[in-house]
Amino acid sequence: MKAAIRDSGELCRELNLPTELGSDSAAASFPVFAPRGYVNKMVSGDPHDPLLLQVLSRAEETQVAAGFLKDAVGDLAASPAAGMIHKYQGRVLLVTTGACAIHCRYCFRRHFPYETAPRTLEAWRPAIRQIAEDDSVEEVILSGGDPLTLVDSLLEQLVGELERIPHLRRLRVHTRLPVVIPERVTDELLGWLTGSRLIPIVVIHANHPREVEEGVEVALAKLIRAGVPVLNQAVLLRGVNDNVESLVGLSRALVNLRVMPYYLHQLDRVAGAKHFEVPVARGLELIEQVRSQLPGYAVPRYVQEIPGEANKRVLA
Repeated sequence: MKAAIRDSGELCRELNLPTELGSDSAAASFPVFAPRGYVNKMVSGDPHDPLLLQVLSRAEETQVAAGFLKDAVGDLAASPAAGMIHKYQGRVLLVTTGACAIHCRYCFRRHFPYETAPRTLEAWRPAIRQIAEDDSVEEVILSGGDPLTLVDSLLEQLVGELERIPHLRRLRVHTRLPVVIPERVTDELLGWLTGSRLIPIVVIHANHPREVEEGVEVALAKLIRAGVPVLNQAVLLRGVNDNVESLVGLSRALVNLRVMPYYLHQLDRVAGAKHFEVPVARGLELIEQVRSQLPGYAVPRYVQEIPGEANKRVLA
């Protein structure tokens, strides 16, 4: 992370592209951050590279668009304690950190007030108490930001507090680290993840088949060999994966690594991301084409999050 590219001009120069492709004004409110290992997977000289488009700040991000909001999925209205989001029956989400190993330009939490999230175990105790008092909660999701940007010792302590709550059964970790910095999957990580009585589930995030190459296979194999189920969430993004070849290629690459395609999300309508939106009608066409080429277990559910609804809406 210390060596990551943090400037749109540097990113363009690294890839032999005109620096004016990037936007400093867009980066001023949401900085560019791209690990070099991820950048090395991009095609030099290609301004339309699907990995580049996910991380390069662009002028379109500064345009105001009707219906695109800072809190696109209603996180703030569903936060009964600092750092805790409780939208759905039986599970709660903890925003463990605002740090990420990569800044995805379509991120639905790009405007989230991370400064309000707890940063120490002591600051987490109000949320932990609320979870302990609600015996309908069976699962805790560690999210962010990206929880795996935190040190293992802190994560182990937090999980240790959670596993003392008798009605909790599962621990889910939402992370992009195994995809963008696969070296993060260490023996120490596997130790606290599998050493708890809570059943671990890891949900990664890859949108394009080229993201799960070059070392990512090794990281995911470590998790799976340790007995951790691994699922993938993707987002349907214009110019990135809004074609059947990319979606089929991604699912094939995942299942060949024993990772299950979980969700294909319709873009959350967060301010600054309108240029990534693919119409739902096109998404439905694409998922039908994917279904015609792959076995059912390799086809992700096409879903959309609607603020206030009791679950994600399944579109197909």
